[in-house]
Amino acid sequence: MFEGIYVAIPTPFKEGKVDQEALRKHIKFLIENGVDGIVPCGTTGESATLSYEEHEEVIAITIEEAKGKVKVIAGTGSNSTSEAIMLTEFAYKAGADGALLITPYYNKPNQEGLYLHFKAVAEAVPIPIVLYNVPSRTGVNMLPETVARLAEIDNIVAIKEATGSTNVATEIVNLCGDKIEILSGDDLTFFPLLTVGAKGVISVTANVVPERVVKMYREFLNGNWKEASRIHRELYNLSKVLFIDTNPIPVKTALSMMGMMEKEFRLPLCPTTPEKEEVIQKTLKEYGVIQ
Repeated sequence: MFEGIYVAIPTPFKEGKVDQEALRKHIKFLIENGVDGIVPCGTTGESATLSYEEHEEVIAITIEEAKGKVKVIAGTGSNSTSEAIMLTEFAYKAGADGALLITPYYNKPNQEGLYLHFKAVAEAVPIPIVLYNVPSRTGVNMLPETVARLAEIDNIVAIKEATGSTNVATEIVNLCGDKIEILSGDDLTFFPLLTVGAKGVISVTANVVPERVVKMYREFLNGNWKEASRIHRELYNLSKVLFIDTNPIPVKTALSMMGMMEKEFRLPLCPTTPEKEEVIQKTLKEYGVIQ
């Protein structure tokens, strides 16, 4: 259902508000370069500091710009189950193709709590749900055994696996088979995860070089693993640099250098250091993204 290259987009801001013009411009750029889907209001979209109104605004604009050309998986996760249901209901009614739900952060539920949280959302809203496991940011790790339990629920169809571990991905494949699709949530390990059964990626790097990430995936699908591996290794340093500081600071900085959006963040996020900004600029030039 959600195979291919999905892009976790930043939320552009201008003078403290959502920059609708920049958001539309960036989505058009990604669609023109062959991506399969857009993911607004995830971690990269600074969802934690968006108001409910802004959350809905960004999702609605993304769906409007996608216009059936690509799929939209709207970020609707929360560490409050009732809030996650509310956001997911909006995404469903607005016409999103799916909803991305992060594991509840800070309150650190146990495995049963994780299961009951996602089960409650899935039962409340009949939209395809993509689980999102990123323990480095949430402080909680959803085990493959819990994913396997959730995979038995009809509208839980995929997982964004961001541990960066081929072992975890392999365990999920072995436990779930084709009941759930794995999407890499880590650009650095996207290619390795493809080799153990992942079906795609929710990418940060594709914000900057969408056509190259798409090409790597297409080469892999066509059986040209050697070329896919070459592109993966070629993009490796760019992907590292795009995480030289807390996501989405580097990618939004890169997109500002590309003229796509302002270099504006919501506190507590702030601009990176001049030294790191210089590294980002140098890397973009090396990759031919900017002059």
